[in-house]
Amino acid sequence: MSRAARAARSVRAGPGGSRSAPPAAPRPVRILIPAGGAAPGPPLGPVLGQPDRTYSLTIGTPPTSYFLKAVAGVEKGSGRPGHEPAGVVSLAQLFEVAVAKQKDPAVSTRGTPLPALVGSLVGSARSLGLLVVPRWERPPLRALRPPKTDPRPGTETPQNSPKN
Repeated sequence: MSRAARAARSVRAGPGGSRSAPPAAPRPVRILIPAGGAAPGPPLGPVLGQPDRTYSLTIGTPPTSYFLKAVAGVEKGSGRPGHEPAGVVSLAQLFEVAVAKQKDPAVSTRGTPLPALVGSLVGSARSLGLLVVPRWERPPLRALRPPKTDPRPGTETPQNSPKN
């Protein structure tokens, strides 16, 4: 079941869980929708149209993982975080992401201080398999990716051949 469908079900169920009782007060519904993905049909349309077809729309920033992957320049995180790094981010880059996320209404209402938000981003970056470095120094690419070898034994690729 998609997140939008779950949100629609919770709105239809009301505060007590029964489907017949109308909700006492409007409740916020948080839905992540990719750009251009909103359509008036189910499951998003029924959520926004209940009960009197009025709603307030707040557009927030993208998820933290989106920012971290964009800053690191990777398409997806590591399959084995902590063992195989997917990319590198610096603390300065994490600070920029934290400043952008602090402007998000969902984050700003919690009142999280900036140092705590940067610490949270460090944990998120590590869980994506990104190396967090104090200063941005371009790391050698061979340290990030294992060398490509030819599957046939005894043959060497130009990357692995000894230099004269």
